Amino acid sequence: MRNAQPPIQNVSALIGGVVLALIALLALSSFVIINPGQAGVISILGKARDGALLEGIHLKPPLISVVDVYDVTIQKFEVPAQSSTRDLQDLAGRFAINFRIDPVHIVDIRRSQGTLSNLVTKVIAPQTQEAFKIAAARRTAEESITERSALKQDFDAALEERLEKYNIIVLDTSVIDLNFSREFAKAVEEKQIAEQQARRAVYVAQQAEQEALADINRARGKAEAQKLLAETLKAQGGELVLQKEAIQAWREGGAQMPKVLVMGEKSGNVPFIFNMQDMGS
Repeated sequence: MRNAQPPIQNVSALIGGVVLALIALLALSSFVIINPGQAGVISILGKARDGALLEGIHLKPPLISVVDVYDVTIQKFEVPAQSSTRDLQDLAGRFAINFRIDPVHIVDIRRSQGTLSNLVTKVIAPQTQEAFKIAAARRTAEESITERSALKQDFDAALEERLEKYNIIVLDTSVIDLNFSREFAKAVEEKQIAEQQARRAVYVAQQAEQEALADINRARGKAEAQKLLAETLKAQGGELVLQKEAIQAWREGGAQMPKVLVMGEKSGNVPFIFNMQDMGS
């Protein structure tokens, strides 16, 4: 009988330890810590309770409750999209979406989508596709290239409007890639080559026109110079005739003093004759 008491004491100690462990477990499961950049949703017996758990310590029913924690910091997701332009050209793009979920509405997201992964695959990806279709259908393929910034603006506006009702805040988007069909890319390249050749032809024609105009101006200047030279030679030829006639008259006059032909700047290059005897008197 004395040997039966120790096992009973051991059982009591074991039970006491189990009770203490259960109490500690209940104490630990009665609260949850939400870190900065997170938001939580309490589900009691599988049903999400209203009111998001924001940063801090929160009490919760032990054993029968589960807390789902969501990352509400900025998330980045790359998604491909395909569409047709207004002129029915195939257009493929790839976009980087920077977004975050609204912590105030985290309970609605929990009830409608469940996890963040579901939110991305079931909401963001298909809505990105639809937003791209809206933006691409507003312009031709060529305009999508030349007006890429306008295409992005239309895409951003459409995506923000479509994701807003899911409590997703779009912070920024960027176009990673934008590709067309091989046929269209080849046509664009050929058009660019033709435009470059046309601009080159216009430049050559303009250059030839300028050179022709320069030749005309040079010929006109040369003609005017020759005309002026001819007039000068003609005037000089008249002066020589007057001088010759004066000398001939002097020779025929005998003893008379010769009349001298004078050319002067003050007389305007008009020759005049005066008698040397007059100067002597």
